[in-house]
Amino acid sequence: MDAVEQANSGHPGTPMALAPAAWVLWDRFLRFDPATPDWPDRDRFVLSCGHASMLLYGLLHLAGYDLSLDDLKRFRQWGSKTAGHPERGHAPGVETTTGPLGQGVGNAVGMAIAERVLAARFNRPGFELVNHRTWAFVSDGDLMEGVAAEAASIAGHLGLGRLVLVFDDNKITIDGDTSLSFTEDVGRRFEAYGWQVLRVGDGNDLAAIEQALAAGRQEDTRPTLIVLRTIIADPAPTKRNTSAAHGAPLGAKEIAATKALLGWPETPFHVAPEAAAWTAACRQRGAEARGAWLRKLEEYRTAHPDLAEEFEAWMAGTLPAGWDDGLPTFTPADGQLATRQASAKALNALAAKLPNLVGGSADLAESTGADIKGGGSFSAKSVGRNFHWGVREHGMAACLNGMAAHGGLRPFGSTFLIFTDYCKPSIRLSGLMGLPVLYIGTHDSIGLGEDGPTHQPIEQLAMLRSTPNVTVFRPADASETVEAWKAAIARQDGPTVLALSRQKLPILDRTRLAPASGTRQGGYVLLDAPSGNPEAIVIATGAELHAALAAVERLQGQGRQVRLVSFPSWELFERQPAEYQAAVLPPAVTARVSIEAASRFGWHRWVGDRGISLGIDHFGASAPAERLFQEFGFTADHVVAAVEQVLAAPARP
Repeated sequence: MDAVEQANSGHPGTPMALAPAAWVLWDRFLRFDPATPDWPDRDRFVLSCGHASMLLYGLLHLAGYDLSLDDLKRFRQWGSKTAGHPERGHAPGVETTTGPLGQGVGNAVGMAIAERVLAARFNRPGFELVNHRTWAFVSDGDLMEGVAAEAASIAGHLGLGRLVLVFDDNKITIDGDTSLSFTEDVGRRFEAYGWQVLRVGDGNDLAAIEQALAAGRQEDTRPTLIVLRTIIADPAPTKRNTSAAHGAPLGAKEIAATKALLGWPETPFHVAPEAAAWTAACRQRGAEARGAWLRKLEEYRTAHPDLAEEFEAWMAGTLPAGWDDGLPTFTPADGQLATRQASAKALNALAAKLPNLVGGSADLAESTGADIKGGGSFSAKSVGRNFHWGVREHGMAACLNGMAAHGGLRPFGSTFLIFTDYCKPSIRLSGLMGLPVLYIGTHDSIGLGEDGPTHQPIEQLAMLRSTPNVTVFRPADASETVEAWKAAIARQDGPTVLALSRQKLPILDRTRLAPASGTRQGGYVLLDAPSGNPEAIVIATGAELHAALAAVERLQGQGRQVRLVSFPSWELFERQPAEYQAAVLPPAVTARVSIEAASRFGWHRWVGDRGISLGIDHFGASAPAERLFQEFGFTADHVVAAVEQVLAAPARP
């Protein structure tokens, strides 16, 4: 109450309602060590209802984490550890960034999946190196969101018995009573998903809460949902059980009256002296649990030295020596190959060196090539490397974030590029948290052809490129695809999207063109002007690079000094030194043409006021790809005409 009041912003009601359940969980069930928040075998706690962040901050402070009372007093202020919604990396003990409702449910499912994968890989008789659980608090708003339904459905299907969700059933939303929009029986829905469902009728009944949490911990074959009936803002005398308590300070009078009911001093941010004993107990309990685990790790290292070394490398995110050796190479003699097919070859070569590379598709593995050959399937009865997410793109992406946040795995997921629309909120959070999730989006343009405009991405590349800390690759051939994979695996501080073609593309002849290793700079000179001093520059990505190459070769044959730049990743190019960028795209050369079968939005930055962008700012059509490229202007003839036009136009002062 005090933190929200001082910030004059925040959500007091849910933290108040969930405080009793939080106390029981953190005091009697949750395994954690405040001194080492990243201890690998800790339990994971996810506050999916991230608006209740002050509940988590209060717990972290009282439990002895490095979060001071002054940090709590600076709730929602500039530079504070205590952001308005929990942010991974800001405060110790925050496992994942939540706030967009439903995301934490998917993250928790992903964490439970990661625990199972790691346990299957590393546990041996007498050595349960991986033995923890995932607990999450969720709200009615969480469970209204479709992403939560997707994640809960797959969790039940997979039988994730080490996952427990506590549903804060307070029956209040921002607009009023949940009866306005949400009258389903949530428990029966989760029973249909295959969950164990328990019910506690009073959010203040500590004994009943403890009994339900214990039952959740004992269930190993099904995830558990505890439907906990609470009263929002309990025991505030006038605002309890009202929407007014959801997202606004209670006010000084209501806070004073509530403290009086509790017999609590009116002094803001008062911490009872008795709390010090609990803090000390949490620290001691955590140190003992972690110490016992470290001793077990040392014994494990003696008994299984190779596995111990591998475990520590996985958890540290360290790549093994030679991880990128033996990747496929391609020449024009191999014939044409879709970049999705080249991606499948690269994936399997990498998977042989990186056993923690796991993932799958949203019911599209055959189309996206996202299948690890011989990797087996992850199911309720087996722990393979291939995940069958079903048609659940958003749930897949949220779970991938949870797997990455858990640590130890390098997860990937795939779908058609058009359906990254369904993944977007989770991709955004991948970027916000700096999680190295890899997204494979195939069928990357109108080049997919006859499926038509519903499946032809137009604005998706612009959307993804505009998302902070997301790196997008659109490779032009098989060789660039392998290099994009290498860059994606090497990246540890954020997500990567591979936009790949459905249609087969020629493999560029690197004996006369620049090597594909330039892909790792984001953009590179594929074919320079004969003199080395271009009068015009053509910039292209993906399949359209081949039309651009034919056009540039024709123009050079006519005596024109034209440079061709392959530009597979804007973001990676932006991270190169200014000198490199200027060497590839000399500022003095203002006659520029770009070509990409997608929205032109954003291309002005690279072609400038004088330049021309060949793109598509309308929806596509159903027809063979070749006809679509001709009709919509993605041919060598169109590139030649655009270059001639831009050269004929006077340079602007």
